[in-house]
Amino acid sequence: IGKYEVTQELWEAVMGSNPSSFKGSRRPVELVSWNDCQDFIRKLNDLTGASFRLPTEAEWEFAARGGNSSRGYKYSGSDTIGDVAWYGNSGGETHAVGGKSANELGLYDMSGNVWEWCSDWKGAYSSSSQTNPKGPGSGSSRVRRGGSWYNVARGCRVSNRSSSAPDYRSNYIGLRLCH
Repeated sequence: IGKYEVTQELWEAVMGSNPSSFKGSRRPVELVSWNDCQDFIRKLNDLTGASFRLPTEAEWEFAARGGNSSRGYKYSGSDTIGDVAWYGNSGGETHAVGGKSANELGLYDMSGNVWEWCSDWKGAYSSSSQTNPKGPGSGSSRVRRGGSWYNVARGCRVSNRSSSAPDYRSNYIGLRLCH
């Protein structure tokens, strides 16, 4: 999973334009729908010959929690949100990626800055224990995780889930790549 959220610099290099409200080459791209992200990933893979994708919700949560090195924090990398996240304290905008402390895996901004699209459709969690569960095969909304600059602290907890229609865009939603 990517160390940082996809920046405006990378998005513009691949797509030729920058849809973001809060301009800055090292800021996360935002105002991108799940569908837009799929177009970006296709073009990026064509340019690089790689196989980038959005993480599943399970992959995202495992990484945000710090993987096997997890210390069980409420936010990604700390119980003190201000150490790791741009949230309601952000001045009403995104910030350059990597400006706060990383989590146990060296990943930045998994709590706050922008919500991050996941590949899964939104569905209820299974009541049984699972390893790397897959989301439902269809649905009306796609999962997003991590909270954003717009949220209060509670919205940026690693356990918090949200979702939106695949064509929804907002200046508090971006993405992180998985390989």
